[in-house]
Amino acid sequence: MKVTSTFACSTLAATLIGAAGLLACAGVSAQNAAPATPAPKQTNSAKLAKPLKEAHDDLNAKPPKFPEAIAKLKEADATAGKTPYDQHLINELFAFAYLKTNDFADAAKSWEAELDDGFTTGPELQQKVRGLSEVHYQLKNYDKAIDFGQRALKGGYGDDHTRTIVGQAYYLKGDWKGTLKFEDEFVSSTIKAGGTPASEPLQLILSSCVKLEDNACQTKALERLVTYYPKPEYWSNLLIVLLKEASSSDTNTLQVYRLMWDTDVLKNGDDYTEMAQLAMDQGTPGDAQRVLQRALERNLFTDQRTKDKNQRLLDKAKQGATSDQASLEKTLKEAEAATTGGKNAGMGLAYLSYGQYDKAIDQLSKAVAKGGLRNAADTQLLLGIAQLKGGHKDDAIKTFKAVKGDPVLERLGTLWSIHARQAQ
Repeated sequence: MKVTSTFACSTLAATLIGAAGLLACAGVSAQNAAPATPAPKQTNSAKLAKPLKEAHDDLNAKPPKFPEAIAKLKEADATAGKTPYDQHLINELFAFAYLKTNDFADAAKSWEAELDDGFTTGPELQQKVRGLSEVHYQLKNYDKAIDFGQRALKGGYGDDHTRTIVGQAYYLKGDWKGTLKFEDEFVSSTIKAGGTPASEPLQLILSSCVKLEDNACQTKALERLVTYYPKPEYWSNLLIVLLKEASSSDTNTLQVYRLMWDTDVLKNGDDYTEMAQLAMDQGTPGDAQRVLQRALERNLFTDQRTKDKNQRLLDKAKQGATSDQASLEKTLKEAEAATTGGKNAGMGLAYLSYGQYDKAIDQLSKAVAKGGLRNAADTQLLLGIAQLKGGHKDDAIKTFKAVKGDPVLERLGTLWSIHARQAQ
């Protein structure tokens, strides 16, 4: 009997499980026995007919006799005068037997020997290259996992699974810069093509940025994550960093709190208190009232003294809101008569705090048009918020993009744009 080269042992066993649960079959799963062999294109030499036939029969036995098959293959491998095709068959049978006995290191050696022997071509070659990337990943030979994975990807026959293995291999070998380069190229090309990048490469990018202690890189990575996967923890991580950067300006701090409030990542009772106090200081008791009411409803103040303190602040905010609303009509006339936009900006902020969005849009738009503002970027940002809350999402996004002049507020404009696109 002649033994031929077409065997299911040329595929990776489907049961491989990697460190990150990534490994799967590269092609058709290997079965418990080698399949029947089709008509051969080439045949083994006569001197190896007996050991190869016996090894083949052991692999086909019910149940298979893997140790016996491996022993016979070693005997064949030690035979002098083997032809190149004899060696190809031996390696292929070895690979099948080693895979089925979970000896992935020796299976990889057999596969690698087949790649350039001239008998492995086309889909079978491609399958083995992908499989070698997976096997070496399983063996934690990350450099080889990358090499074979990149070979498949550059050859045009790698798939998403291959790409995942390569990215994970870069990360697990501790090459953070390599991880960033590989994953960023993939993510950027996906976005450029109008697609949605998968969560895993975005997370790998963020983790690599953290490992590199690169704050700008972390910020960009988090912005991408909240763009495509707006989970509260991503918003929280992003805005907590921005809150620290805004700490030198009460105006900017309150603006960061506004986005934290709107994305519902404001969790700490002290932050609610600070936001309310800043709102009171900046003349929007309506904001302070709303913030403190939510905090008290959520029982965020753990001790009675803190509860009492915030209840007093809430009472003060309610009184201030009542007084403020009573004076709106008079103040509005003054704002309309003013030649600069400062008073219109104040009126717009007041209307925004009371949920009167159309009036807020009108006044903030007039403020921007008149100019002469103490903080044009802040007013522009408030206008975008009013437009978004008033149901004018497209206008809001345009307004947020126009926020200029303050780095923190510009970034908030970008983040509000992301948040706006996700609004229903």
